[in-house]
Amino acid sequence: MLATYELTTGQKRFIWHHLLVAMVALAIGTLFGPLQAFEHSGLDLYKYLDPVIKSYYQGLTLHGVLNALIWTTFFITGFITLTTIKGLNRPLSHPKLNQTGFWMMVVGLLTAAVPILLDQATVLYTFYPPLQASWAFYVGLTLVVVGSWVEGWGFYLTFYQWRKENPGVRSPFITFAGLVTMVLWQFATLGVAVEILTMLLPAALGLIEGTDPELARTYFWFTGHPLVYFWLLPAYISWYGMLPKQAGGKLFSDSLARLAFWLFLLLSVPVGFHHQFVDPGIPQTWKAIHAILTFGVFFPSMMTAFTVIASLEYAGRKRGGTGLVGWIRALPWNDPSVASQLLAGILFIFGGIGGLTNASYEVNAVIHNTTWVPGHFHLTVASAVTLSFMGISYWLVPHLKGKKLYSAKLGVIQAWTWFIGMLIFSNAMHVLGLLGAPRRTPLGEALYVPAEWEGHLLRVAIGGAILFVSAILYFWNIYKTVRNPETAEVEVPIAESREDPQNTPAWLDSWKPWLIATVLLIIVGYGPQLYFMIRDISLTSPGLRLW
Repeated sequence: MLATYELTTGQKRFIWHHLLVAMVALAIGTLFGPLQAFEHSGLDLYKYLDPVIKSYYQGLTLHGVLNALIWTTFFITGFITLTTIKGLNRPLSHPKLNQTGFWMMVVGLLTAAVPILLDQATVLYTFYPPLQASWAFYVGLTLVVVGSWVEGWGFYLTFYQWRKENPGVRSPFITFAGLVTMVLWQFATLGVAVEILTMLLPAALGLIEGTDPELARTYFWFTGHPLVYFWLLPAYISWYGMLPKQAGGKLFSDSLARLAFWLFLLLSVPVGFHHQFVDPGIPQTWKAIHAILTFGVFFPSMMTAFTVIASLEYAGRKRGGTGLVGWIRALPWNDPSVASQLLAGILFIFGGIGGLTNASYEVNAVIHNTTWVPGHFHLTVASAVTLSFMGISYWLVPHLKGKKLYSAKLGVIQAWTWFIGMLIFSNAMHVLGLLGAPRRTPLGEALYVPAEWEGHLLRVAIGGAILFVSAILYFWNIYKTVRNPETAEVEVPIAESREDPQNTPAWLDSWKPWLIATVLLIIVGYGPQLYFMIRDISLTSPGLRLW
């Protein structure tokens, strides 16, 4: 069913506020990425930021928190606000609830930002104890998470109202997929919520003497890996449900698209122990179970690759493409939104393959805590996610502001420079990881760097510089679009399915069995081990502030 409901000015403004906060966070966070890349090659620019930024690690914390947590969470909640309204052809049923959630997120962001900027929360994106931040940092993160939950509740209530009025009708795909994303987020963030509320915040307030780092890491990775899918699924919403329309085709299979989203919900959470392969306190059995489940979650990713490529091939051949690969050339590569998402998908192929490496016990032992790992997740959150979100914003911002995109050509150039910069940067990081270069380390300050690292460290800097130029092009294009005096009516591209969605099996549009299965698998995957870890909890590690 194609959406016909037109957003009101107030609704557009509400979504735009999400995007504005997200883009400001990305702009600030992106500044520190090149600084870290330059530092690795021996060019330390942090000294020019002193005393505002006091250390490499403070900059690394800002980069990780703003880019991985704030940019993504605000963009996603704004985007899903759009997909809920447009998909269901109706306004939010409880708009004040969503507004409350948004402002909780804003207050949380500001609360967490103050201690980071004052160098009182230099604990990096993972905030592992015994590193300890100011209590305000933990309260701020909690408000951001709970605020996003509240926005999710607004989406669920809107869908519930629609469902009561439309029994037996298949839910629109973009709305269904957005709701699955928010449900996944609420399951996933239970881990970090428990970590903060039972250990990190009480320790920062002096209510308990210390923390249990191993239990805290387990809580974090309960959240940390499914967090990747919270980032990815909105990009998949566009790849499945919007990109085919932009390319001139249709969604290849509504059924496969829904099955992939259900499998992501089912399999994303109980995989966190594969991040703890080197932790001695986790039994090998549980590491093996989570490794197997991690390989299982690769299956819906392969389904996504098949379905999205099939949708694009259908579009390319409709546009006159012939031969084995001629349809690829026929796609509208001159559309910056399409080009961004196509290039993001290509980069994610490499990221997905690297993910299998990370989940393989023997190989993980080689690359654990090396630069291979940030090389990998820059192909996920910084490529498949961020480049897709940039592409989405090339039509979303004009739609919300009623303005013509300032320059489509500039947008295409920006997409390609991001693609080239990330290829150089991530490849160098992967190779350095294989050579043993450690992550989370200012390599430029090392007293001894093996000669075989030097050329790759230079490539890290070159890639980072190209990415920085690309980011400037993106923000300039968006800024000029918002200020553009030329108006335009830009539609939300919602793809039709080649099959009638009403023919999609009912079990693929039924929530109860999938939610029950998800809860049961989480209990099986985490319950026994968490029970023993909580039973034997040892709050003996005092908080440390190293920088």
